[in-house]
Amino acid sequence: MAGPGGDMQWCFSQVKGAIDDDVAEADIISTVEFNHTGELLATGDKGGRVVIFQQEIENKSQPQFRSEYNVYSTFQSHEPEFDYLKSLEIEEKINKIRWLPQKNAAQFLLSTNDKTIKLWKISERDKRPEGYNLKEEDGRYKDPNTITSLRVPVLIPMDLMVEASPRRVFANAHTYHINSISVNSDNETYLSADDLRINLWHLEITDRSFNIVDIKPANMEELTEVITAAEFHPHQCNTFVYSSSKGTIRLCDMRASALCDKHSKLFEEPEDPSNRSFFSEIISSISDVKFSHNGRYMMTRDYLSVKIWDLNMENRPVETYQVHEYLRSKLCSLYENDCIFDKFECCWNGNDSVVMTGSYNNFFRMFDRGQRRDVTLEASRENSKPLQVLKPRKVCAGGKRKKDEISVDSLDFNKKILHTAWHPQDNIIAVATTNNLYIFQDKVN
Repeated sequence: MAGPGGDMQWCFSQVKGAIDDDVAEADIISTVEFNHTGELLATGDKGGRVVIFQQEIENKSQPQFRSEYNVYSTFQSHEPEFDYLKSLEIEEKINKIRWLPQKNAAQFLLSTNDKTIKLWKISERDKRPEGYNLKEEDGRYKDPNTITSLRVPVLIPMDLMVEASPRRVFANAHTYHINSISVNSDNETYLSADDLRINLWHLEITDRSFNIVDIKPANMEELTEVITAAEFHPHQCNTFVYSSSKGTIRLCDMRASALCDKHSKLFEEPEDPSNRSFFSEIISSISDVKFSHNGRYMMTRDYLSVKIWDLNMENRPVETYQVHEYLRSKLCSLYENDCIFDKFECCWNGNDSVVMTGSYNNFFRMFDRGQRRDVTLEASRENSKPLQVLKPRKVCAGGKRKKDEISVDSLDFNKKILHTAWHPQDNIIAVATTNNLYIFQDKVN
């Protein structure tokens, strides 16, 4: 990636998680999210757990060693449940985590599985009260008749404890599986989207939500598309977008009507007839949509590409980046092994100049928008020495393979990077391979 002084080099910082080859299903990471300052990094997994890492204070004597992330808190967010009415198991897998902007000493985050969203409070305790009048130190109540004098309880220091407590549970509002949650810029409301509907919630009210989008047809046999992702605009609290499995993105304005079934804008690129194939509809399905921090652009990820759209231009994207075009000839086998349905996420860097998304073989891609350059990097145990610079990777699509290139046929489709996150201010990235979390940073000269 080109930085201010030529090429920006990425180097290995940390890896979290077990090294074993046989991965427990529950340990597979399903979402990664930095908070608004980047000091905390949360991951959710298929076992319903949330692990929060905290950035240590930087070491002034060794500025080249950027601060590391260490485990701050781990808690069980969701448990497996059973819907007796539908005879369905509801798995505990965390689909999404979203942080709320910090208002006081505590941190708050929303986590969701397929059906239930929870608001968690993460707070620190480093003092405990001592010297009760009615209780012994071990918690047993005293006989009131034995109390002869009153004392004032005092707070004494203790080891730091980080507590996670569920403050709100938002349940029973989704018939289908929740794929997105997004906190509004008013910091009071948020949306949750499933395959056919989007609901608007108030963070303080758990027993009701407003349905703002409903694309369910009266007859389910007429169903042609589903909602794949949804997000609020970062600055305009009335605007949100949702993407569909048909490759379209709809922008809605909540000021227009209570039910936003009629969109304000429809972003859609006409299909190139020369690329038309049996798989066209599957690979055009959008797996992720993200607004840029400045609110001017949005990025969408489909199976083979990343597109950047200007909110003022609906008929085509302003930028298109091919993530792994060499897979176009392999779509048949990717369909047979179900990889064609993988949902890759994408993210912006702090100043919207670079975008990042994952690929197969534990590769991830970065696209520098200003320089129009791209790079493929790999997250692997082989290059996991501290501050080791990542070597760019190249995939050979056909013909004669050069020395450093990897042939398409030797790519491992079981190793995939679906979830990535970029620190909101610094060049620090978090990349989830199956059950490991890799943290990379730019090389500090």
